[in-house]
Amino acid sequence: MAKYFDVHPDNPQPRTIGSVADSIRNGALVAYPTDSCYALGSRLGSRDGISRIRTIRDLDDRHHFTLMCENFAQLGQLVQIDNDVFRAIKAATPGPYTFILPATREVPRQLQHPKKKTVGVRIPDHVVTLALLAELGEPLLSSTLLLPDEAEPLTQGWEIKERLDHQVDVVVDSGDCGTEPTTVVDFSSGEPEIVRRGAGDTTRFE
Repeated sequence: MAKYFDVHPDNPQPRTIGSVADSIRNGALVAYPTDSCYALGSRLGSRDGISRIRTIRDLDDRHHFTLMCENFAQLGQLVQIDNDVFRAIKAATPGPYTFILPATREVPRQLQHPKKKTVGVRIPDHVVTLALLAELGEPLLSSTLLLPDEAEPLTQGWEIKERLDHQVDVVVDSGDCGTEPTTVVDFSSGEPEIVRRGAGDTTRFE
């Protein structure tokens, strides 16, 4: 059964956030809120985490995983980014955007797109997510909590606990965070290509 943590959306309890971070360090797969919708997360180098996310979401190897970052210092270690792209991304973050960029050697090969060698990165605008990332001290491997054959992601922590009780290890509940996933912008060619229109405004990339 999954551990269930009720976290205050504006003032997350440090002890609770610490417990969740410890669980992730020990290999846990967590369901947690973001500024777009709930996500599944595990430690960056966890093969088990990657496998379990693929199983829950029924993903193939062409899926772009997202590396959730606390700040640009972390993001810059994971992807190759030139000055023009940096300025464009900087202007849109933190926020509900995922950016696809060429991965650096810091990113495990199994997280990269098999042909393009790219990966998704983002800096969220959510108090609980940022508190967890700060406590963890490293990026969090993530994927939208959208189950196979369902049109919208799960939005309630209690429902996630109920439905995925034996598939995840931890559920972090800080209230409803919406159903729209991030807007995904592919910058791997140097020019923005909108791959998915979601919670973020796309006009700046058009």
